[in-house]
Amino acid sequence: MYYIGLDVHKKTISYCVKDVSGQVQREGRIPATRTELDSWMKTLPKPWTVAMEASIFTGWVYDHLLPQAAQVKVAHPVMLRAIAAAKKKNDRIDAGKIADCLRCDFLPECHMVSTAIRDRRRTLRYRHLLVRQMVQMKNRVSGLLLETGVSHNKQRLHKVKYFRELLATNKEVDESIRPLLKLSRESIERLQKTDYALVSSLERDPLLAQRLKNLRTVPGVGPITALTWALEIGDVSRFHSVKQAISYCGLCGDEKSSADKVLRTSLSKQRNKHIQRVLVEAAKLAPKQSHELALVYEKAKQKGNANRATIAVARKMVTYLLAVDRGDRPFCTRRRLRYHGGIKPPPARKHRITQRAGCQVLQVAD
Repeated sequence: MYYIGLDVHKKTISYCVKDVSGQVQREGRIPATRTELDSWMKTLPKPWTVAMEASIFTGWVYDHLLPQAAQVKVAHPVMLRAIAAAKKKNDRIDAGKIADCLRCDFLPECHMVSTAIRDRRRTLRYRHLLVRQMVQMKNRVSGLLLETGVSHNKQRLHKVKYFRELLATNKEVDESIRPLLKLSRESIERLQKTDYALVSSLERDPLLAQRLKNLRTVPGVGPITALTWALEIGDVSRFHSVKQAISYCGLCGDEKSSADKVLRTSLSKQRNKHIQRVLVEAAKLAPKQSHELALVYEKAKQKGNANRATIAVARKMVTYLLAVDRGDRPFCTRRRLRYHGGIKPPPARKHRITQRAGCQVLQVAD
């Protein structure tokens, strides 16, 4: 087996090929194009396995190498301390160290979701960019009116009918800002239509439809939260516990322990920021829709503040979402009891209630 380390950049890819003993068989640099990769792979000794550091270019390189390689691995960039802390650092040395980590099985491998999920995730993240631009344009409209001293209703400003009436009847609107206001409004409407089209296409996708239907039965989970969970989490089976899912979502802090000293920090920066943001926003509304989540919020708020309570609700929602996704079934509250065969057992027999995946199941005692 030959082990290859790649240092991928926008225009070039540095590579280092090593055998089992660690001897360098070949190293160099090739242009970062599919044609050059095909020509380079034909010259490699077989069998070979390759590793690279996660970056914006990783996806297409991973998909292109996967059919030809015995195995393709992607390393977590934060965990590659040997490269980051090196005294001398360049592309050739980086490729060699990645090859050594791969050869010695020390590579901090990160999960690579399927190509289908990555394509849909790209669409959802592009939608987030559109939403940010929409908010910026709305703030720009408000800013123009405030700069010129135009009195307006802040709550109704971005309603179509009110905005038209404002321009038509309000004499305080200066002629110098009318073209800018109209242009901003047209941009907002165009972004809203694009946003709706992107979300609708993802909701109708056969790969996601049934999964989204189950996820939306969880209290506080809307279409965007369900889409973000499904596309950012990917394969839910890769999480062996709820704690791992909570850590991935960025809803817990760092821990640094040495001897008898333990330092705990606030929310960790090593997380999926996209799903963290959506879950925190959903957790602010979820207590209004679920009595159980409201109890979680009030209990956590007594120990701390509102922000701490919101994070506690978000953790509980991760537990619900994980249970629904694993079981591939809709969410059911604890009050809903399911009886074996649909028939309630006679009251004379004793029974006990056990909790499974967020649902209570009535079992008859032996």
